[in-house]
Amino acid sequence: MKKAPLHPIRKIARRGLALCLTLSALWMVWLTADLPAVSDLGQTLGQSADFVTTALSLELGTGGSSDSTLSGLDTWQSLLLGQSVRLQAGVSSIAQDSDKQTQDDSAQTDTSDASQTDTNTDTTSQSSEDDSEANPQNSATNANIVAKTILPVSADGYDCADGIYIKNYTDYDIDVDALLKQPLSLDLSQGSPQVLIIHTHTTESYAMDGTDVYEESGTARTLDENYSVVRVGNEVADIFTQLGISVIHDTEYYDYPNYNGAYSRSAEAIESYLEQYPSIKIIIDLHRDALTDSDGTIYKTVTTIDGVETAQVDLIIGTDANGQEHPNWRENLAFAEKIQQSMNNLYPTLARPIALCKSRYNQSYSVGAFLVEIGTHGNTLQEALAGARLFARSAAQVLLDLT
Repeated sequence: MKKAPLHPIRKIARRGLALCLTLSALWMVWLTADLPAVSDLGQTLGQSADFVTTALSLELGTGGSSDSTLSGLDTWQSLLLGQSVRLQAGVSSIAQDSDKQTQDDSAQTDTSDASQTDTNTDTTSQSSEDDSEANPQNSATNANIVAKTILPVSADGYDCADGIYIKNYTDYDIDVDALLKQPLSLDLSQGSPQVLIIHTHTTESYAMDGTDVYEESGTARTLDENYSVVRVGNEVADIFTQLGISVIHDTEYYDYPNYNGAYSRSAEAIESYLEQYPSIKIIIDLHRDALTDSDGTIYKTVTTIDGVETAQVDLIIGTDANGQEHPNWRENLAFAEKIQQSMNNLYPTLARPIALCKSRYNQSYSVGAFLVEIGTHGNTLQEALAGARLFARSAAQVLLDLT
């Protein structure tokens, strides 16, 4: 005898209850699991962009296609889903870029490692995966922005030596002191240009403060290069040039109009530059971070140097921990440590701890490659420009020794 079919309302109710229980279980795993385990789980599920987008659509109640799912989020949801490189050192991405070198949908800078706390103030980094529409009520301009200076107060949670602090999001053991003393194999005396500055997330911008006002293309994003990370990159390039370092500054858009695939597109550009200019040994992917608490509070990382409010600087080094080919990541880390040491010597409090992450972020192209975040979306452009100038002078001190 056949069972009578469930009434449609009862069927919907049962499915809704099952979905709620599933999401609750996943949320509890997120709250209680160790980050490496969450990372492995996220990487497995993240192999399917369709699955991840659909899951997020159900979770957030946005519905519709992948495009509408990502573009329909409000500001706190966007920040929660992940845009910061540092914040994503624990969970695989929502919208994975296919990595050109491995032809694999693996974690990347904007999607590889998720919410982490790396400060003694327990400020949790959140970040945004998408280029969501601007919401004047929730933008960094009008939100409650809290200033924080991120400085380690002890070695707990860090690998450290001689004032160099590394937040290690991998399972690798590293000898900070040995890497700091390791001679660099970089040689910048073989012609010019020597440095490539590129922006995988070209539209990233800063908080408007009444002085620097721009039209947003998305939350904390703009197509106006006078107010985006491109302007900050110009500052770095100018300082390098003044000090005799030859630079190419790429200002092409890699995250607009499509955010997904930005790292694959910037990788193609890097390959093209290296083919045309084999003298390039230093590759700098310049970003800004995004930090917020679950209550929507936005944080800016700022310090005062010579009486000037200055955005802090965050170096991000990738590895092969996600299975991507990157045999020379320790050379990248050794290089970053020397730049960190230069910042510490010249401008104490400028640098945040180095983040050692599982994804490689296009850094396998050179042993002189790294990603740098100057400020957050809570910092003003002027604070970011101040940080850029000091970072450039510190990095130039290391680069000039290589010429």
